Amino acid sequence: MIETKNLSKSFGERDILKDISLSFERGKTNLIIGPSGCGKSVFLKCILGIEDLTAGEVLFDGRNFSEANKDAKKEVLRELGMVFQGNALFDSLTVEDNVMFPLLMNTTQSKEEMLDRVNFCLNRVNLVNTNKLFPSEISGGMKKRVAIARAIALNPKYLLCDEPNSGLDPQTSIVIDQMIKEITEEYNTTTIVVTHDMNSVMEIGETVSFFWLGKLWWKGNKDSITESDNKELNDFVYASKFMRRFKESFK
Repeated sequence: MIETKNLSKSFGERDILKDISLSFERGKTNLIIGPSGCGKSVFLKCILGIEDLTAGEVLFDGRNFSEANKDAKKEVLRELGMVFQGNALFDSLTVEDNVMFPLLMNTTQSKEEMLDRVNFCLNRVNLVNTNKLFPSEISGGMKKRVAIARAIALNPKYLLCDEPNSGLDPQTSIVIDQMIKEITEEYNTTTIVVTHDMNSVMEIGETVSFFWLGKLWWKGNKDSITESDNKELNDFVYASKFMRRFKESFK
């Protein structure tokens, strides 16, 4: 479980996040949604320790990450897989070497052991026989799957995904959503997904947190989101063409 307690973040006099207390359950896909500028990405950076907190705490299974020393933070980060919005693959490295990178940095495994793990992860995301290809030689959806394979290389307890469907077509987005959900269940990870994609919310949103003006404005799940009377949430949700069609189908 990942928890935030009264988390706040300011840049100068500008308050970006205001007193956010949330818990993200293990073995579930926990989605964070909201309009651009509401603080979603900053929230993720606070959880990762990329941004220092102005106030509050971040806990990983009860361990206070925000107050931990350098070694304790490294221990937590070794248990965490991250899928970045832009994939963050190394263009000069092959698919195999990209997935192997966290193993090289964080384990003392032999080359054979690392390669076995790389092949297992690539097979898990349906990318067999792509080892020697470079990122420039594969599609956007394949790059995203390589990023997921790299994120699970260390068998993480925690999986964080920042806009995993950004730039992907709807069909590929569904594949990525289902892959994240399957991996969450298979590894029993605490998974947090920041997304603008309402298709993703309705497909895999076991818990959904809606941010508005830096605050936690609503929390529920994919089943209750269409029944909410929260005006700001409804304005955000039904701005999506997908959700307009979904709503109209019940008229």
